[in-house]
Amino acid sequence: MEHHRNNEGSEGCSNNNNNNNNNNQKKSGRGKIEIKRIENTTNRQVTFCKRRNGLLKKAYELSVLCDAEVALVVFSNRGRLYEYANNSVRGTIERYKKASSTSTNAESVAEANAQFYQQESSKLKRQIRDIQNLNRHILGESLSSLSLKELKNLESRLEKGLSRVRSRKHETLFADVEFMQKREVELQNHNNYLRAKIAEHERAQQQQPNMMQGNMCESMPSQQYDRNFFPVNLLESNHQYSRQDLTALQLV
Repeated sequence: MEHHRNNEGSEGCSNNNNNNNNNNQKKSGRGKIEIKRIENTTNRQVTFCKRRNGLLKKAYELSVLCDAEVALVVFSNRGRLYEYANNSVRGTIERYKKASSTSTNAESVAEANAQFYQQESSKLKRQIRDIQNLNRHILGESLSSLSLKELKNLESRLEKGLSRVRSRKHETLFADVEFMQKREVELQNHNNYLRAKIAEHERAQQQQPNMMQGNMCESMPSQQYDRNFFPVNLLESNHQYSRQDLTALQLV
């Protein structure tokens, strides 16, 4: 869609164009024109008409050849409007506003982020510096810059800190003593248990030989001897006795 409006058709551009054509035919070549405001009103109006038509032509060629969205708006020195758009001037202007606002918003967001990070960095640097100074003061260093009130505050803070440290130390010592006492009782009970096991084992070892002797006595066969004679096998084992002695050994 093309919009091309010319409201200055009656400004004498046609007559001036004919005169310029005649002048150009007389000249052998075209010289360079100095880029500055043309003081002559007629010449300025002629140049405006020529350059405006050429600019509108170039805008049309750009939109057709390159498939670009082009919008051209020109106001003359008398306030006359000349415009060209392959889509619509209003739509192109709205698109331009959105694109410019998006880029502006992105730049503003990046600038705001950079400013925020700079502020946070400065704040952290101040906090680190304050903490380092406080640590030096607690160690008793760099105290010359403190006033009397600041020294008193530092002293009270150190005393409170020492009291908390001592309290925690006593709690830890009491907990360790209680643990050691419980451990002592446990070890004593375990020691008594081991003593009882050792005594039981010793009694079992003492009873075992007696039981073995009793079992051996029970396993031997009991022999009833006749009071009138000894067993023959016992007498036969000794070969020093004669036959007469054997008869004498019999009890009457």
